Amino acid sequence: MAEQPEIRPARRDEADRLAATLTLAMAADPVARWAWSDANRYVSLFIPFVGPFGGQVGLDNETAHVIGDFMGAALWIPPGAHTDDEAIGKIFEKHTEQSRLGELYALFERMAAYHPAEPHWYLPLIGVDPAYQRRGLGSALLQHGVAACDRDRTPAYLESTSPASVTLYRRHGFEVIGEIVVGNSPPMFPMLRRPR
Repeated sequence: MAEQPEIRPARRDEADRLAATLTLAMAADPVARWAWSDANRYVSLFIPFVGPFGGQVGLDNETAHVIGDFMGAALWIPPGAHTDDEAIGKIFEKHTEQSRLGELYALFERMAAYHPAEPHWYLPLIGVDPAYQRRGLGSALLQHGVAACDRDRTPAYLESTSPASVTLYRRHGFEVIGEIVVGNSPPMFPMLRRPR
């Protein structure tokens, strides 16, 4: 098997590349495309959404990891840090039909309800550019992140937005702790991993 590309923290001046990689990676994601099925609206939303949904925190804490030349990326939010919910709300208001806003807010409220009360690492976004998928890059990014959780003896939490991803996360020690469905949304699966 070929050696995996290097995994490193993204730099602040690479925020645009980080957002572009994750936007490409999530372009076929069931929940993201349920929320914004129109391609133009999806791109208009997701690129600026990455920053407040973990990108800025990850850049500030050097926990936004990229593999190779932005072949994939993972945003890890360390214990005590949070997504920028106010900025996320403003993006929703700007890029979402009024009829869909209530469902999106309800979805995020349900997501928040599953977050562990104890200090934990949160993985809001991880993905690989479709041009580089099926090469083990997502697994490498995930393993890199959970190694820090094990080192710190801290749980990790995420929401899987597709049943196919549940299998990947289980291989890395995450367990499903619930299911989130709002209206006619695809299911999301909150998952928790205890340190090893």
